[in-house]
Amino acid sequence: MKKSYLILFLFIIVKFVLQYSLTNAEYELHRDEYLHLDQANHLAWGYHSVPPVNSLFAWLIKILGNSVFWVKFFPALFGALTIAVVWKTIEELNGNLFAKVLASLGILLSVLLRVNMLFQPTSLEILLWTFLYYSLIKYINSEKVKWLYIGAIAFGIGFLNKYNIAFSVLGLIPALLLTRQRKIFTQPHLYWAGLLALVIIFPNLLWQYQNKFPVIHHMKELSERQLVNVNRIDFLKSQILFFIGSIVVVIAGWGSLLLYKPFEKFRLFFWSYIITIALFLFFKAKDYYAIGLYPVYIAFGSVFLAYFLENGWRRFLKPVCIFIPVLLFLPLYNVAFPNKSPEYIINHQEEYRKLGLLRWEDGKEHSLPQDFADMQGWKELAQKVDREYSRLSQSGHTLVLCDNYGQAGAINYYSQKGVWAVSFNADYINWFDLSKKYENLIRVKEYSENEDELKETGPYFQHSRLTGSITNPFAREKGTLIFSFEGAKTDIRKRIQDEIDEDKKEYER
Repeated sequence: MKKSYLILFLFIIVKFVLQYSLTNAEYELHRDEYLHLDQANHLAWGYHSVPPVNSLFAWLIKILGNSVFWVKFFPALFGALTIAVVWKTIEELNGNLFAKVLASLGILLSVLLRVNMLFQPTSLEILLWTFLYYSLIKYINSEKVKWLYIGAIAFGIGFLNKYNIAFSVLGLIPALLLTRQRKIFTQPHLYWAGLLALVIIFPNLLWQYQNKFPVIHHMKELSERQLVNVNRIDFLKSQILFFIGSIVVVIAGWGSLLLYKPFEKFRLFFWSYIITIALFLFFKAKDYYAIGLYPVYIAFGSVFLAYFLENGWRRFLKPVCIFIPVLLFLPLYNVAFPNKSPEYIINHQEEYRKLGLLRWEDGKEHSLPQDFADMQGWKELAQKVDREYSRLSQSGHTLVLCDNYGQAGAINYYSQKGVWAVSFNADYINWFDLSKKYENLIRVKEYSENEDELKETGPYFQHSRLTGSITNPFAREKGTLIFSFEGAKTDIRKRIQDEIDEDKKEYER
């Protein structure tokens, strides 16, 4: 094995060690992870919020035992592979070992440490964006058409993982037209590769059609509830913070694409960045949607800096370039990850506030970062539902109905009593089992002063009571109530079906 590959292997080992050590034991899985893990029980060609690829990894995790170790393993693996693809990209750009180490440090000590903590499609998305750009670089250097097909496969899998990868192509097409690489459009194999990508993504497109394109409804909900609070200035600030330790390398990458003669044929990547970021800004996208753009520019910048610092007094700057990512990462280590207890964060609010980490998607500031608050209270909820479920199930079938996918997914993941919770939220609306006649109902409901669940639902049952709530003071779900209804006076399945039908009509509208 080459010496350089031993160093790459060392980076991969460090990557895995960091990913498993950045979460304090007081935190549980994230709200979104529970939904993605539950998709393993309902494999399909699509879901309301995401395409199907992540559900396949959820299925693997289920086969492997569904432990937290495996939940954390796959995002860490995708992050490690991203480092490996950047390493290979630098080889293709004729970069030396210094360039590889500089880029690997930049990728390792970056926002990817946070992204790769969670079992979500984003980790694989960033890997596939990077690999797609690598495939294009390989094609430009070799003009071997196989790289067009490999790139098409990467795009197809990426589309089946997260639709966001479409922005990479929307940025590349006009960028290609602006440069000499526009000749690629005269290559017939480009269109055959495009057809291959269409074949790969077709099952999901068919699923979307058959289900009235729920992705459109999902995007509408995002626009109304979350993207409306996106600030474009904050979006741009985040782009700097994501790879703060490599910001000089990224800037060098942009400059090299304009000024460095050996990179002239890759100039399309400069325009691709400008166009893609402009699209994100226009659509008021979330800041992390753009993370997949940066690894390739870190590769370009590292190769250029390695050349620039090769001779004369500038070679003494090499150690400085290596230490900058480490030095800038250290202060972020203390605030960007859930490695501090909630009590510590509450007692050191200013450290988090000045980086905007306390601002949630509702546009307001809270005591904990939103992601951290979304990792609290779930075990407590599952334990309290389990306790009531055991009591009620002695008198017949019990339905557990939740307000949102986080509640339902967490109960299903942590339950020790075989509870299957559902919700009218997200994909759970398709996962009701109405073949059973339910005598009892456990209702998990977000706290609201304007509603009284006992008055609303109690008349349909012989006995009703409030049985508990989430008391964890750090949980985003703090105050969520657990109601118990026993002895249904009528068959409640019709009411449930009516609610499902009404929600589906809303999707169609």
